[in-house]
Amino acid sequence: MASSSLLWLCSSNPLISPATHLKAHPRFPIRHRFRCSLVEPLKFENGKPHFPLLTSDPAFPTFLSPNFHFQNDINKHDTRLRIFSGTANPALAQEIACYMGLELGKIKIKRFADGEIYVQLQESVRGCDVFLVQPTCPPANENLMELLIMIDACRRASAKNITAVIPYFGYARADRKTQGRESIAAKLVANLITEAGANRVLACDLHSGQSMGYFDIPVDHVYGQPVILDYLASKTICSDDLVVVSPDVGGVARARAFAKKLSDAPLAIVDKRRHGHNVAEVMNLIGDVKGKVAVMVDDMIDTAGTIAKGAALLHQEGAREVYACSTHAVFSPPAIERLSSGLFQEVIITNTIPVSEQNYFPQLTVLSVANLLGETIWRVHDDCSGGFEPYATLGID
Repeated sequence: MASSSLLWLCSSNPLISPATHLKAHPRFPIRHRFRCSLVEPLKFENGKPHFPLLTSDPAFPTFLSPNFHFQNDINKHDTRLRIFSGTANPALAQEIACYMGLELGKIKIKRFADGEIYVQLQESVRGCDVFLVQPTCPPANENLMELLIMIDACRRASAKNITAVIPYFGYARADRKTQGRESIAAKLVANLITEAGANRVLACDLHSGQSMGYFDIPVDHVYGQPVILDYLASKTICSDDLVVVSPDVGGVARARAFAKKLSDAPLAIVDKRRHGHNVAEVMNLIGDVKGKVAVMVDDMIDTAGTIAKGAALLHQEGAREVYACSTHAVFSPPAIERLSSGLFQEVIITNTIPVSEQNYFPQLTVLSVANLLGETIWRVHDDCSGGFEPYATLGID
């Protein structure tokens, strides 16, 4: 109020100078006194301003210019983005880096004679957005501990953000108590990753959706279905002959979503009852598969007992061909013997878990999720959403 009165007085009475008025009013201390007229333009006595002048006319703000346009939404050469790989799946991490046009960060990981793990970053990550690619696949405990130590190393190296990229989340099946006095290991592992210092988790095809709620940090959940669907679309299979089969009741939602995107194919369900861990017994089939090409969809194949017994039942019910589609190939023995026994026309998996050379068989097809994860990393790094096609199924909010 006082400053406005001062300006009105200066402008209404030219005989009174601003300096005189300030002297007449002791309410304005000496350090607050100023001149009403500016004779010379401002100069930067202590150097240039810290912001760049991007236009030839400094008097007009750049962002208000009619010719101003935002540059590329994604900077493919951002030096603040770092990708490091653990020892669980270095081939996938390399593919992700190649898709993004980056090089893998230099990291030293070794094991001492007593089995302890040593991790040292070989380059600075101070203020960087760090992504650690490490599935917790078999050996699950070794790879999980390695991931925790990698997260801790990045946190102590002053990384700005640490994202644990976990293509396969081990212990995901221990997500609830089915009997008394059982542990919920999925929640425990989520707590370990959070307490180690991770700011975000990027996971692919979790065994159950509630696993995302076990983390107290943001979780980006992407699905491997688009990769498998693209491959199936390239095969010459008549849509009228297709039927999507869920190997158990728990996977009905997954199979229904898969069938909807596969020309809205009909759905069949294999009813089974489990008598013990890794032991399944098929009871009956819900749906018609006679003379059709059955596509069995599951999130993982462990010992292949469930999917093999399901395939045998489908053949008994008159299915012409049986395809097995799964994101995670755990392949615990005797999975290879069951899958290569002739029950399946083709077994389609992704490379979220590395497949050793001795586990390959003629019917096996391995698809890469590197592009899917690479695109997701870009969007997480640039705070973009995955809600626009062709990435609407990425699951990024």
